[in-house]
Parts: sequence; structure tokens; C-alpha cells
Amino acid sequence: MVRQAVSEAKLRKILELNDKLKEQLEIQRIPISEASRSLIDHCQTNPDMMVPSVWGGRNPDPFAEPAGECACVVM
Repeated sequence: MVRQAVSEAKLRKILELNDKLKEQLEIQRIPISEASRSLIDHCQTNPDMMVPSVWGGRNPDPFAEPAGECACVVM
């Protein structure tokens, strides 16, 4: 009796896993090349306010390399 309950529990677990795997098979997928192109297009058309030196922000870019000054930084 106990053995049968354990077997049924294992079977239930396997069936649940099988259902999850079937769901994953139905997920729409696209090739890496298409996903990469889409990401590149998005990055080129949408400004990133964290990188103003690329997008021409008014304030100086705190992440840009210092120009003409000593590049030493004291921490």
C-alpha cells in the first residue's frame, strides 16, 4: 500500500514535469540572428540617458574618459 502511494506520487510528479515541458515546446522562438538584430536596432533608435556622450546630452557624461586632464583618480 505504501509502495503504491510512492509510485503514484512519482507518476504524478513525472506527469507534471511532462506538462511543463509540453508548455515550453509551445513557446514561440526566433533565431539568435533575428533577436540580435532586433536588440541592435532598439539600442540605436532609443536614447540611453545613462550614456549622454553618445546621445548628446547637455550635462557632461560622468562615465566618459577625462579629456586633456590627468586620468588619475584618488579613491
